[in-house]
Amino acid sequence: MKTSILTYLAATAFLHAEPLRIPAHSAYLTPDFNGAKISAEMPIRGWVNPDLKITWFGEIKTIGTLHCAVEVTLPAGQESKLRLTVAGHSTDVTVIGGKSLRADFGPFEITKPGYQPIILETLNAKGEPAGDINALVLDGPPMKDAHFNLKERRNAASVHLIYQNPPGVNVAAFYCEVTAIEDPLWTYYMACGWHRGYFGMQVNSPTERRIIFSVWDSGGETNSRDKVGDEDRVTLVSKGDGVSSGDFGNEGTGGHSHLIYPWKTGTIRRFLVTAKPVDQTHTVFSGYWFHPEQKAWLLISSWKAPKDGGWLKGLYSFSENFNGQNGFLGRKALYGNQWLRTEKGDWLEITRASFSHDGTGESDRLDRFMGVENGQFFLSQGGFRDGFTKYGTAFDRPHHELPPDVIKFISKSSP
Repeated sequence: MKTSILTYLAATAFLHAEPLRIPAHSAYLTPDFNGAKISAEMPIRGWVNPDLKITWFGEIKTIGTLHCAVEVTLPAGQESKLRLTVAGHSTDVTVIGGKSLRADFGPFEITKPGYQPIILETLNAKGEPAGDINALVLDGPPMKDAHFNLKERRNAASVHLIYQNPPGVNVAAFYCEVTAIEDPLWTYYMACGWHRGYFGMQVNSPTERRIIFSVWDSGGETNSRDKVGDEDRVTLVSKGDGVSSGDFGNEGTGGHSHLIYPWKTGTIRRFLVTAKPVDQTHTVFSGYWFHPEQKAWLLISSWKAPKDGGWLKGLYSFSENFNGQNGFLGRKALYGNQWLRTEKGDWLEITRASFSHDGTGESDRLDRFMGVENGQFFLSQGGFRDGFTKYGTAFDRPHHELPPDVIKFISKSSP
């Protein structure tokens, strides 16, 4: 460990004309509980708890000497002790205030390429302000082709399995199994998606998990369901015992339903979506979930959808990190035994899927993957793991050849 005492009244010069400046809003706070705030407009403020650490993650592809500094705002007369850890080595700096400062932590040796956490800590006593953190500044040979997310969106990329509908077939049901391998807070593993909705399982809080089934309205409104006319609204037909239902918005609009259930990692969860056109302009979409303790299929809900409903199209599965506070954590689930049932009652197995991701995965967060494991597809994102899967890559899983035993259930229970 290296220690230095530095006094700054203004920002100091740096090694190169164009060092990489990584804003504070792209860092992660762990644990994120003690009053420090991150936003796109402001630095990290209110840092008075030494239990909190600020961590930036980046992929460094070139070994060599990395020079590190942190931009800090500290009022005149105040003193703050900071520690920066890079590649397993730490440097301590004492900063004596004078508004905007640059605390220079000096050189660190990068000896192997890959993702690096860069960790900032305060050595002050609890309750003493550490200063407002504005940015991490890096310079030196390791910055060649280095990759950091510079945006305020800290979510891991959303990743998808895209399935192809067989040509000339009307799909009346879609079946998929999901096994969660990792389950950080704010994760949604979606099993059965189609052109009008999605169905899966979510981690909502440290004490609550849900089975969620939602169906979108027609009309294209993205935010407020109050703006959707009756002719474009989906309407609830029925729901299962213990299921809550209501509206949703801000990601399109529609009808939402969920069952609170403490699903766990390592256990297969089984999902089934059905479509039943009732006239030329309306379709009833239903979501069924297999309850492992009751050993029975349960209706989550059924919704009557107007206009562009019809048979199931655009089949897919996905994994989402919907709150970026813990976007540095890894997420992984297995998706297997996919089947579709035709309008005529035939079961067709889906054994090929292609990989896609959202805009975050395009250039901001490259730690996103798809593959085949234990005879099933997997999706993984986050964790700042080395490598990535190329957009559009197709994978094939082994055939199971035995369709799910739900035909009797569908015939008895579909609205």
